[in-house]
Amino acid sequence: MTILIIEDEKPLARALELSLNEAGFTTKVVFNGSDGIEAIEKNAFDLIICDLIMPKMDGFTVLAILKEMKIKSPIVVLSNLSQKDDEKYAKDFGAIDFFIKSNTPIETIVGRIQELLK
Repeated sequence: MTILIIEDEKPLARALELSLNEAGFTTKVVFNGSDGIEAIEKNAFDLIICDLIMPKMDGFTVLAILKEMKIKSPIVVLSNLSQKDDEKYAKDFGAIDFFIKSNTPIETIVGRIQELLK
């Protein structure tokens, strides 16, 4: 199972990558939304993790493009945006889960991903 991590905070991206690899997943990490879309155009992923606030292209734009592309991979959003409207908007565009980075341990995110990809 291959997971795409679209996250501009490099320490968090690296921690997710290590934890997911340790859990048996293959990962690809990119640091902005534009590179994320490029990766999705070139490869199929079993799951996509996407931040919302990033350089070059924000996560809401990524979600809108993925919806237009009819990407069927589950999308998990990680963000420090904590407004209910942000979560609702992300889910309206196809995200199946939404985690607030500052409130969620990486183990919780990995556990949820394991559940989703069983």
